[in-house]
Amino acid sequence: MKTISVLIPCYNEEENVEAIAGAVIGVLEKELPQYGYELVFIDNDSRDNTRPILRRMCGENPRVKAIFNARNFGQFNSPYYGLLQVEGDCVIAMVADFQDPVELIPQYVKAWEEGYKIVIGIKTSSRENPLMYWLRSCYYKMIRKLSDVEQIEHFTGSGLYDREFIEVLRRLDDPTPFLRGIVAELGYKRKEIPYEQPKRRAGKTHNNFYRLYDAAMLSVTSYTKAGLRLATFVGAVSCALSLAVAFAYLVMKLVWWDRFPAGMAPMLLGMLFLGSVQIFFIGMIGEYVLSINQRVMKRPLVIEEERINFSGRHGEAPELREKGNDNQ
Repeated sequence: MKTISVLIPCYNEEENVEAIAGAVIGVLEKELPQYGYELVFIDNDSRDNTRPILRRMCGENPRVKAIFNARNFGQFNSPYYGLLQVEGDCVIAMVADFQDPVELIPQYVKAWEEGYKIVIGIKTSSRENPLMYWLRSCYYKMIRKLSDVEQIEHFTGSGLYDREFIEVLRRLDDPTPFLRGIVAELGYKRKEIPYEQPKRRAGKTHNNFYRLYDAAMLSVTSYTKAGLRLATFVGAVSCALSLAVAFAYLVMKLVWWDRFPAGMAPMLLGMLFLGSVQIFFIGMIGEYVLSINQRVMKRPLVIEEERINFSGRHGEAPELREKGNDNQ
């Protein structure tokens, strides 16, 4: 019997973890009884009652497993690390707040049975803030135009990944992984399943401007050269314009010495403009340097504090002792 792993990252989701577990298990047992399953939660150092609830759920059902991170390792590292720890023949990644509908699970598995190694959900609309959905659409379109790799529009990471692709992820050894870009760049032929994103079942979203900006810049610095190239081109154009204006001013002053006052205003405007351009692109280059620095340091994706219901020595799955320790 093949096994399906369902991975659910969570952070402060005390109102949702038990409900999502019940919904997922209900779908798996009712509609996919021919498969074994495991339900794996990876908790990113929640500060509410999420962990006590997960401990109780693991005690009641050995197929429910949990990994507790020692601290919050971010919205990208924790789910990626969780993908490397599951034991199933495929893994379905979804969020705890029901914004990835559990009804997609049978559709994912059906496409997997048809031979697809990767099956992903694509948001065609959202019941959340329409302004945010529009801004995300603009962002995806911009990234698709700037990137050498065709990025997947409105793909959040939710989907099914075959064991073969998980082994590809394991070999990457990337300390700052961006799964959405990796699927587009290195993934197998995939099937895309459209869905409407519902509202959160309960609780508040943990995404804020900083988290969204972090996600956007990780995509830009990982998969585009546009920022660096733009800095070069804008610098060259600004330099050429500055020289042309300076030469024109010099000629005009020499020709109409007594009638052409140069004044300070043009100099101040030019200095302010060039200064703002320099500051902007120094910041852009800094984002690339930060991305390089994070990769060079080779820090672990996640440090575990505890794991529950995993087999093997010290609660670690046997096959992961050989393959997964380099990523811990």
